[in-house]
Amino acid sequence: MVNELGILYLGGMTVLFFFWAYGIVSFVLDVKNKFIPKGRQYLRGRRKLKEKERREEERKEREEQLY
Repeated sequence: MVNELGILYLGGMTVLFFFWAYGIVSFVLDVKNKFIPKGRQYLRGRRKLKEKERREEERKEREEQLY
């Protein structure tokens, strides 16, 4: 037979399992909704800066060729 301590133990483990599962789901959603978009935004900004730098270099080269 299961006594009161066993029932309390099973109930406590069940509650802890739900908090553990909630933590994992919350972490996955945070990664999906916060970190991945921020990473994409960072990469887009880096690409724009590189493109702007490349255009500036081309412009300087054209200027130097004119003189």
